[in-house]
Amino acid sequence: MNSFKQIRLVVFDFDGVFTDNRVFVSQAGEETVACCRSDGVGLARLKACGVDSLILSSEVNPVVSIRAEKMKIACRQGVVDKLVVLREEVERRNLRLDQTAYVGNDINDAECLRAVGLAVLVSDAWDEVRPLAKLILTRRGGEGAVREFCDRVCACWSETGERE
Repeated sequence: MNSFKQIRLVVFDFDGVFTDNRVFVSQAGEETVACCRSDGVGLARLKACGVDSLILSSEVNPVVSIRAEKMKIACRQGVVDKLVVLREEVERRNLRLDQTAYVGNDINDAECLRAVGLAVLVSDAWDEVRPLAKLILTRRGGEGAVREFCDRVCACWSETGERE
């Protein structure tokens, strides 16, 4: 897919992309989620390829911050209008929306999916957003979808570090 060659920023939703969209709640009210460890490897490879990344989440949850910090990825939480923040982040990096990929799974990602150069969905994304996708991954959210996409973007680089 030629669209991979232009990507300089990948923006990810968290719930349903890094996770399987389930949350476990303890009696004390603490939330936990399961993430795929391989996603961290994919993000490190993406960074090595010179592609920046960001988590954009409407939720505010310490789990997201902790996971983002561990994977060394920027994170914006509690975002009311994802498209406004997406545009801010793209502009801050002196990029364009057509140089941006957005990986999502649900209706709250729709505006961002419409705005970017490469709209990507995990395989178990909700039906309402499927028509917006230029790419639907083979893996489900929380089961290596992030790694799959990172690997596909990095495959556009030759061994010399040049885009093919």
